Amino acid sequence: MKNFEKRSHIGDVEHRADSEKRTLVGYAAVFERLAMIGSYFQEKIAPGAFASAIGGDIRALVDHDPGRVIGRTKSGTLRLAEDGTGLRVEIDLPNTTDGNDLWELVERQDISGMSFGFRVTKETWDETGDVPVRTIQALELIEVSAVAFPAYDDTTIGVRSLEEWRSANPEPAPEPVIEDPAAAPVSKAAHRARLKMDLELKVRSMR
Repeated sequence: MKNFEKRSHIGDVEHRADSEKRTLVGYAAVFERLAMIGSYFQEKIAPGAFASAIGGDIRALVDHDPGRVIGRTKSGTLRLAEDGTGLRVEIDLPNTTDGNDLWELVERQDISGMSFGFRVTKETWDETGDVPVRTIQALELIEVSAVAFPAYDDTTIGVRSLEEWRSANPEPAPEPVIEDPAAAPVSKAAHRARLKMDLELKVRSMR
């Protein structure tokens, strides 16, 4: 899948049970938190990045595996919301092997991370510091996942995006270092004024 990236958030995943359903609750992403992506750049997600992304038909998976579906927004078993913290996720677990195993693993705190798969649709880069900083301002959300090993994957896509940004936003050429002030480039107007002054001096000398 072209330009598909995955990012994770390590944090508490709550589990809630009542007589009808078992629900996992947590955050797949937190806003404005810098994360080091490989050794190449830092990244953060801006508030509002998910605003237009959570209205689609999104699936909840186990470890980003499309064959292990545990919820879906269309069926109401997955609920997504963007709040002041980040992307909030609620999953009503099914009575399946994956659902039952996941419930047990979260209850034992063996799994404590959530993740999401996405494509970036709007971003900015800041290269004023020692390490470039990527700010994701908008994205297309593909899926959310409960994960055993939260990690920041697909650094190559981010690096490619950085190179594309640099190509589209080239740095201005540095000012030439001029050791001899007399050799400094001058405007046409200044050049004409200098010629006029030289001419006047010559005229005076001839008188």
